[in-house]
Amino acid sequence: MPEQLIKICGLTTPETVDAAVDAGATHIGLVHFEKSPRHLPLEDAAKLRTRVPPHVKVVLLTVNMQPKDTAEALQEIQPDVLQLHGRENPEWLALIKNNSKLEVWKAIGVKDAAALEKSDRFADVAHRLIYDAAAGALPGGNGLALDWRLLLNHRHKLPWGLAGGLGPSNVGDAIRYTDAPLVDASSGLESAPGVKDTGKIRAFCDAAREARRAMA
Repeated sequence: MPEQLIKICGLTTPETVDAAVDAGATHIGLVHFEKSPRHLPLEDAAKLRTRVPPHVKVVLLTVNMQPKDTAEALQEIQPDVLQLHGRENPEWLALIKNNSKLEVWKAIGVKDAAALEKSDRFADVAHRLIYDAAAGALPGGNGLALDWRLLLNHRHKLPWGLAGGLGPSNVGDAIRYTDAPLVDASSGLESAPGVKDTGKIRAFCDAAREARRAMA
């Protein structure tokens, strides 16, 4: 049975990073985007990164960052994965993929089948696509869910993950319905914008793994 990959995104404190690791998350996300309530300055993100054991991958999430700023962030934080969550084009992803050892993920806002089809242009330049709800006030982390039915007949050309409005109460249904190999949650695990609830982190991870086991 393949391992259910679980990403807890937008962590901002040592306690919540530790909680995600302890709950069995396979990936933790650090956000470097000033408009987000989960934004971390580089120095703070770098400190949190040091708490993460080697078996858990650190994902740095950025939005439309310039090359120089991106290089600085990567040097400071040393993530395992760079997740691009803005209007970055395939050429930019190819540049990063071809000149680093990073995994490169691209988040795609999905409002209809056409958006899914357009995501194919990243097939050769990303290691994974993250399907999220269409952008709202922020590119992601809005708590909005995408229509899972859009994914049912889509032929995925590379590994992928499901985000958008996921929390402990619906992640099991999401996995059973879409067979998502990776699930990614942020605002659905919060008691207030940017404030993660350690109990919800644990419940989310448990529910995701239980759904995968039930499908074996």
